Amino acid sequence: MSESSENQANTQDRPVDPQAERSLAFVRMLLQRMQMDAEVSFAPDDGEGSVDEIRLEIEGPDAGRVIGKRGAVLEAIQYLTTRIAHRPGDPRKHIAVDAEGYRARHEDQLAEMAQKLAARVAQEGKIITFDPMNARDRRVVHMALKEMTSVRTESHGEGPDRRVQIIPVKAST
Repeated sequence: MSESSENQANTQDRPVDPQAERSLAFVRMLLQRMQMDAEVSFAPDDGEGSVDEIRLEIEGPDAGRVIGKRGAVLEAIQYLTTRIAHRPGDPRKHIAVDAEGYRARHEDQLAEMAQKLAARVAQEGKIITFDPMNARDRRVVHMALKEMTSVRTESHGEGPDRRVQIIPVKAST
């Protein structure tokens, strides 16, 4: 399949805005320059995304290398893609770049761990502090525990040292 017909296949039945086009083109170019055996396309609409989100999925034999250790390479690709895609004056859309479903698995595991730790905090009454996390992971923890009435979450610290704390509701800080 040629690249132009592949573009059409990936964008069929979906209006594509300039930010989405720039995002897709940039990640394709990046994978090619990195000499990765992987393809990028728009993620299928599975109800996970929102209207103001551009979701790209990387698949192929080198997808694991694209993810990197603890998702570091994938995070860098997403950051660079966001910087390239956004233009002054355009409405900012969130850009999510995933590889082989890594982010979804990681977020599910993080939410599950947060719920287990929250149950322990509620039972023992002791604060638990996570290791430093990026903003996306902190949000996953906050969202996973927002319905729990026995604990609350707070973020503390600055920049790369920012951490989430799970705090029992009855404890004073």
